[in-house]
Amino acid sequence: MSTSLLTEAALPALGPYRVREYDQLPDQPRHELVFGRLYVTPSPFPRHQVVSEVLGQLLGRIADAAGGLLFHAPLDIVLADHSVVQPDLLYFSATRLPSLDQRIEAAPDLVVEILSPGTARFDRTKKRNLYGFSGVKEYWLVDEGRRQIEFLIKTAGSFVAAAPVTGRYRSPVIPEIVLDVSQLWQLVDAKLHLMQHGR
Repeated sequence: MSTSLLTEAALPALGPYRVREYDQLPDQPRHELVFGRLYVTPSPFPRHQVVSEVLGQLLGRIADAAGGLLFHAPLDIVLADHSVVQPDLLYFSATRLPSLDQRIEAAPDLVVEILSPGTARFDRTKKRNLYGFSGVKEYWLVDEGRRQIEFLIKTAGSFVAAAPVTGRYRSPVIPEIVLDVSQLWQLVDAKLHLMQHGR
């Protein structure tokens, strides 16, 4: 299954806000700017944070070994003058490292959004379109409740779903990215068990 992405000519009507207005907002509540429109981002639930922590550790090891960089939210990523977002996790490969002097103004190789009830539709529609338009190579939608990950690869103007083989996912566009999906959920379950029942 593939999902067509936006081209410059097919951009939605941009809202009135730009980076300069975004920069004047208070730190709380969290906001994101997508195609010129401001959205309040609710705080994540504890289970969301557990998934983010465990997946971040796994991707962090890959980044360390390959010379890439992994970042966790909250961190502003400027994708255009009309769009500033804070993905849950983002990864830059060694060949595409961004400047770290100020804010990051580059599309990551990989963006991970961990779905929450209040953000799932937004992540699947507006943000998916933004990431595809901005040059993100790969986009993961992580559904903790269903124990599923949608691995979306940008191919010829579309995001195309890729599937793990025998429980392991190997990225076709970022060679160092390999994820044992079963191990991820086992680690998440173990951490959730500790949180609920103690040691």
